[in-house]
Parts: sequence; C-alpha cells; structure tokens
Amino acid sequence: MEQAKAKQRPVLTEGPIAKTLFFFSLPILLGNVLQSLNGSINSIWVGKFLGEQALAATSNANIILFFLLSSIFGIGMAATILVGQKVGAQNVPDAKRVVGTSAVFFASLSLVVALIGLVFSSTILDWMNTPADAKDLAVAYTRILFAGVPFMFVYNYVMTILRGSGDSKTPFYFLILSVALDIGLNPVFIFGLGPFPELGISGSALATFIAQFVSLIALIIYLYRKEYFLRITKNEMHFLRVDWGIIKILVQKGIPMGLQMIVVSSSALGLFNIINTFGSEATAAFGAASQLSNYVQMPAMAIGGAVTSMAAQNVGAGKWGRVHRITLIGVAFNVLLTGALVGLIHIFNREALLLFLPATGNAVDIGIHINNVTLWSFILFGVMFVVSGVVRSTGAVMIPLLITFIALWVVRTPLAYYLGKTFGLDALWWSFPVSFTIAVTCNVLYYLFGNWKGAKMVR
Repeated sequence: MEQAKAKQRPVLTEGPIAKTLFFFSLPILLGNVLQSLNGSINSIWVGKFLGEQALAATSNANIILFFLLSSIFGIGMAATILVGQKVGAQNVPDAKRVVGTSAVFFASLSLVVALIGLVFSSTILDWMNTPADAKDLAVAYTRILFAGVPFMFVYNYVMTILRGSGDSKTPFYFLILSVALDIGLNPVFIFGLGPFPELGISGSALATFIAQFVSLIALIIYLYRKEYFLRITKNEMHFLRVDWGIIKILVQKGIPMGLQMIVVSSSALGLFNIINTFGSEATAAFGAASQLSNYVQMPAMAIGGAVTSMAAQNVGAGKWGRVHRITLIGVAFNVLLTGALVGLIHIFNREALLLFLPATGNAVDIGIHINNVTLWSFILFGVMFVVSGVVRSTGAVMIPLLITFIALWVVRTPLAYYLGKTFGLDALWWSFPVSFTIAVTCNVLYYLFGNWKGAKMVR
C-alpha cells in the first residue's frame, strides 16, 4: 500500500529533465498570469465604477498587502527548499516535521499580523500619507484585507509546500478557483446584486477574503481525501509543534530571500522618484512599459521557482549531475520563452503601449524608446533569476542577496540618476542593461567558482 502511494508522488529526481521542468514550471507561469489578470480586473471594477478615490484607496492597501507577502515570501521559500531536500532524500518523517512546525509558525504569525492590522489600519495608512479624500475608504478596505490575512498566509504557505514536494498542478487548480471566485464576487458585493447588500469598496475586499477562505478549505479537504503524503494525520499531531531548530533555519535562510524581494521592489520606487522629475509623460510611459515588462519577467520567475524546487530535491538526493543539467535547461527555457515575448512586444510595440497610454502626446514615443533599450535585457534578468534559483536550493542565500543589492542600488539607481541628469531622459534607460549585465555576470561567476554547493540548510 505504501509503495503504491509512493509511486503516486511527484518525482523531480528522475526522468527527462527538460520535459519535467517544462510541465512543472508551466502551472506556475499560468498562475502568475492569472494573479496579474485578477488584480487588473479588480482594479477596473473599482476604478471605473467607484471612482478615483476608491482606486487610490485600494492602491494604498495593496502596497501594504504586497509588503506583507514580501515579508513572508522568503520564509515560505526556505520551507519549500527544506521540504524539497527532505523529499529528495526520501526522508518523509523529517519533511513532515518541517511541514508541521512551519504550519504552526505561519498560522501564529498570520494571527499576530491580522490583529495588528485590524487595530492600527488607520495609523499605517497615515504613515503612508494616504490622500485625505481616500482615507476612510482605504481604512474600510484595509481592515477587511487584514481580517483575511490568516487565510492568505496559510493559503500561500500550503502552495509553497506543494511545490517544494514536486506538485505545481494542484496549487494552480485551486488558484483558478480563487481567481474565479474573486472576479465573480467583486461586482456582486460592490453593487449589491441579488440578495446581497451594496458594500462598495468594502465589497471588493470581502470578495477577496471569501475567495481565499473557500479555496484554502477546499484545498485542505482535497489533500486529505487524496491522502497527500505530507499531510499530518491523527497519529502525527506531535509534528504540529514549534521546533525552534527548524524555525531558526527558516528565519536565517528566509529573511535574506525576503530582503531580496524588498530590494527589487524598493529599487523600482527609487527609479520612479528619479523619473518623476522628468514630468508626468515620462512617468506614464515608464508605468506602461513596466506593465509590459512585468509580463516579460513572468517566464523567468516561473522557471526560477521551478528550478529551485527541482534542484532542492536533487541536492537532497545527492544528484549533482542533474542539478547542473537543470541549470542549463532552465537557462535555455528562459532565453527561448522570454526572448519570444520580447520579440512579440517589439513587433507590436506601439499597439501594446496604446493599451495603457493615450494616443495623443509624447508618452507612447517615450515608451517605445524605453522598450527598445530595456526589453532585451530582461533575458539577462531571467538568466540571473534561474542561476540564483539553483544556488538558493542548497541554502546559499547571502551572495544572491548581495549581488541583487549591488546591481540595483549600487549600480542601476545611481547610474540612472547620472545618465538622466547628464545626458537626458533617453539615456537614463541604459541603466537597465548595464545593471542586469553586471548581475548575471556575478551570478554566473559565483555559480561556476563559488562555494554554494557546500552550503547547508541544516548543519
């Protein structure tokens, strides 16, 4: 019986690497696209029908939400790597020990964050200089979001554990459910359709809350009915306790990975600060180009996440030859997929920008120039993301963080300021390919000659 169940487990340590990596990363990629579309559609409901103040309110609240998810991203990734290594080593009891401890940790953390958010929503929004005419709406929206934090944190946690164990399809299926519910319930609660009251902006937050809650409960029921091999059974409740050794590992390895995400997002804010000095057309053009580059980055982020899980299992199994082949194939997939998207946008450059910008004025022409200079360099960004994803799979997290910080804050932001002030707006965009070239070079050199293979999640 146990052997039959073991055969049903996702296996990332055997079989053809290219096929396995492609079908493992595809649901992650489609999930990223779904989440982006979900956010865009919800913004349309709020912005078009509730007005600019409501959209400003949700924008402020979503910045808080992004920061919260960024703060747990690294710890979730650390849990993914640790579970992947244990599964790769076929050590299911230790994998369950990680699952139990991290589940208790995430649940406890989410309750603390939710309580702080519910009590201090107004104060947090004041710190962010939320516009006065959007403040009351933002408070109402944010409080409901904070009430849903426990379900959001645990939902994202379960998704990461599944991917760490080698299953990316199940998270995608339940993400479809969550997104469908969120999109469908937004107009119901915003406008009060049928028997439901009209809640306005609070209805949008409530729709997200319900979508996350229903999807989480459905996912847990599904995993237990399918007898998912890492589920905690009635006889294994002792795993649901705080193991401070595991918590220490998750925090030590997770914080640098979370900081890496914060470095990326904060550098984007730094760039906006510089670009704003060139006027609203430049800012609008960069905003539109960023919308397109977000989609261009999705294959790299999906492949990077997939190679981390695959490499972690193979590190646990001691199959270093497969780890290196995973790296090469991941880089090749990134070049092909990201390159195809870059080429497509170049062909329809003006048409793509007109989806976000008015046809009048200079913003479209500025956006075309931005894309011509920067888009190709996102292929380099993808190579960097894949290589650093493999490096992280061993537990080597500090050097990738340092390289990211140097590339974005030591090189790109000061260079953008210098080029913009010295040579004008057209030259500013060359800071992207320069910084990405430095980042990918440093990551590849560390991969080839660094001691990352000697890093350990557990000493």
